[in-house]
Amino acid sequence: MLQGVIEHFTYVGLFLTLFAAGLGLPIPEEFAIIAGGVLSHEHVVHWWIALPVCILGVVSGDVILYSIGHHWGERVLEWKMVRRVLTPEREETLKVRYRRNGAKIVFVARHVMGIRAAAFLTAGICRVPLWKFVLVDAAAAIVSVPIGFGIAFLFTDQLERVMHDVHRVERWLVLYALAGLAAWLAYLAWRQSRRT
Repeated sequence: MLQGVIEHFTYVGLFLTLFAAGLGLPIPEEFAIIAGGVLSHEHVVHWWIALPVCILGVVSGDVILYSIGHHWGERVLEWKMVRRVLTPEREETLKVRYRRNGAKIVFVARHVMGIRAAAFLTAGICRVPLWKFVLVDAAAAIVSVPIGFGIAFLFTDQLERVMHDVHRVERWLVLYALAGLAAWLAYLAWRQSRRT
């Protein structure tokens, strides 16, 4: 029973994290997808459920962004939060490109962190047909999500070793940074003492 509860809320957690990331919150979407792969490898969740949940979470967030742009149109650009993601320069560039290659932009934007939210809002503003947006975005998600999920699933053991090595390297980098800082402060103190 406990395992069932953990599995259920883990699926909901994966979905909500990816949904929030899709809305433009500063959560790396890839992190949640990798977490889904790792949890599947560790038998916390079933991969055949977790993978579709990840795809659904990704596409759902994108559709909400598209809908906001489509419903409110240019008025959405007056929102302060939107302007953080969609600068006037980025907006104009995306609009011009959407008029020429709307479907291609949606497909490419799905794979480029940092412009996804802006691109999907602009798709709605530019009135890319909803069916086309969903079809292209889902196709792009079906390509990218299984790759990240699969790599995490297949290489979880190596990932643990890599993370252990990363922590060891981080400790050495901190020591080097502290030694460098100490040397720099000593140099500044020496220079100050020479001036007086």
